[in-house]
Amino acid sequence: MAAGAFVLGAPLTAVSARADFRVCNGTQSLVGVAIGYRTEAGWTTEGWWRIPATTCKSIIEGPLASRYYYVYAEDADGRSRWAGQINLCIAENEFKITGRQDCLKRGYQRMGFREYDTGEQASWMVQLTEAPRNESGNE
Repeated sequence: MAAGAFVLGAPLTAVSARADFRVCNGTQSLVGVAIGYRTEAGWTTEGWWRIPATTCKSIIEGPLASRYYYVYAEDADGRSRWAGQINLCIAENEFKITGRQDCLKRGYQRMGFREYDTGEQASWMVQLTEAPRNESGNE
């Protein structure tokens, strides 16, 4: 399976006056995105946002309420995955899950999400890109 690459998330510049958390799909495939965050009530994960090739979508609209957000994504073809070290719960179909413990016992899958520290920014953007391949074709 090809490993996807995350481009570092960055605050949105003055070009975009909207406050939100956006994910941009810089690949040639449809990508499904899940997001995790903490609230006063605890951990929450939500998905799936379908983001067509070379487009962006707001995952969270309005000023960001948390400092840290967690993203997991996979392409529709099952060849690329953008993951990280923070384990959170996901489901196969559309979901909103509270809590990160006992994913399997509760009927969910456990997946590694990548952490983004948005600092004090009201907006943030993550760019998903194709994984570079070496000349031999190995990954």
